[in-house]
Amino acid sequence: MKALKRSQTSSSSNSNSQSSSSSSSSSSSWIYLRSVLFVVASSSPASCSSSDRGRIKSPWSRRKRKHALSPQEWRSMFTPDGKLRDRGVKFLKKVRSGGVDPRIRAEVWPFLLGVYDLSSTKDERDIIRTVKRKEYEKLRRQCRRLLKHNDEIFKLKNAGGTSRNPNSRFEGRNSPDSGDVVSARESLSSEERIPYINYSDNPTGLMLDGNADSKRLTDASVVYDTDSSDSDSSEDPEVSQTFPSTESQEESDPHMQSKEDSSPLKTEVQSKLKNIEDFTSWQRIIRLDAIRANGEWISYSPTQAAVLDERARCSAEAVGLKDYDHLESSRIFHAARLVAILEAYSLYDPEIGYCQGMSDLLSPVIAVMTKDDEAFWCFVGFMRKARHNFRLDEVGIRRQLNTVSKIIKFKDSHLYRHLEKLQAEDCFFVYRMVVVLFRRELTFEQTLCLWEVMWADQAAIRAGIWKSAWSGIRLQAPPTEDLLLYAIAASVLQRRKQIIEKYSSMDEILRECNSMAGHLDVWKLLDDAHNLVVTLHDKIETPL
Repeated sequence: MKALKRSQTSSSSNSNSQSSSSSSSSSSSWIYLRSVLFVVASSSPASCSSSDRGRIKSPWSRRKRKHALSPQEWRSMFTPDGKLRDRGVKFLKKVRSGGVDPRIRAEVWPFLLGVYDLSSTKDERDIIRTVKRKEYEKLRRQCRRLLKHNDEIFKLKNAGGTSRNPNSRFEGRNSPDSGDVVSARESLSSEERIPYINYSDNPTGLMLDGNADSKRLTDASVVYDTDSSDSDSSEDPEVSQTFPSTESQEESDPHMQSKEDSSPLKTEVQSKLKNIEDFTSWQRIIRLDAIRANGEWISYSPTQAAVLDERARCSAEAVGLKDYDHLESSRIFHAARLVAILEAYSLYDPEIGYCQGMSDLLSPVIAVMTKDDEAFWCFVGFMRKARHNFRLDEVGIRRQLNTVSKIIKFKDSHLYRHLEKLQAEDCFFVYRMVVVLFRRELTFEQTLCLWEVMWADQAAIRAGIWKSAWSGIRLQAPPTEDLLLYAIAASVLQRRKQIIEKYSSMDEILRECNSMAGHLDVWKLLDDAHNLVVTLHDKIETPL
């Protein structure tokens, strides 16, 4: 664990070399630390297995969860034309206080994640759903072509007397035995990276926003309404095919392939991918992480858990997944869906591409959303904010760690001074919690509850309804973009006594944070987080 100490602890002996180091070396050190943190944390004996986490009773169980949004309540919130009443204020307040009933999560999440605008009608959502499905299918066709291209290169090299896999330049770095399975982007210098692409405002391109009107929706539908082969009738009513049927047609239809080759989408994607090695390396790491994904989700998605072995293996072969024979059918199918959606996302947002930890965020999404295209756009909405956790320059992570530090400083100066004495005031010990949003500290169900409350806050801010809905309630926590960070700070403050009295190094605090897995009460945590928001948000946050 000593490897996790920041470089400043040895600055006295290396001051000359450090003064001449570039910003890229600083970034590399953070990447290395992240790699060590993920690997050590996942193998730490202090970490609980998924089954253990479900059995351990939390020592903080004072507050009982309020009733989740029920199917009956959900359906009563719509007007006859399918629009949420009162701009969704009652809906968001309900989710903030109790989360969402598992039976309606697949219906509710697209609203929370911005796939559908809170003021949209049913007809408008039907149009958006069709548009988005076709956009996703185009991304998947592009992924298939790139995979086929790599296979052809491999065959040509074999024919030439070499058996070197086109991905093998990354094998040492990204093999299962290597600790540095963080990001394919590490192999590229900062000069080789593509320019920053801002998807934060509207990552879904044609997604409805608060000012959208019927004409815009109609125009969007006309643009994409030239292909009649994408009806829902061919899809499984429970779980969609990992790849739409139109993809299989392209291999035997020269006209269709030519049409796609000249499409604006393909031209745009090719211009964003600076080097095909980006995607090649992302593909490899995605497959490694997909195979490793645990099966904690299985009991929450019985339909996907019961998938036939033949279908699971066909899905795996379609995405080029290998070395999965040790997995049961449900996990093979889950891994194939992870690969399909993560590959598509790496093309959609090539500035981020793929980085370790993203599969942790997607896995619960695809367990809830049974259709790949709908899961993809929910993930895009999720990544609107979470994408900054995976930026190569670590700017987003540093900002969030700094915010956690400020919350602790304002709330508990005694604890903060102790952290300063240990050179841990930067709160690097909560790095993992920030990157994967508590995914490894909470059970599957707890994770979904926390995320839903967090998404409800973000949805309220996006819609601009927080000003009128919460401004008159002095003692109620207003929505915040950083609820996760308040929850992380709360989890540390709950352990202030142990940290102050027992721990004399950052390593010990890190082990304590890793040992939280299975011992957190998510609703007590959210109560404490909301209390921190009430008392500190005006000191911590920039006014919206």
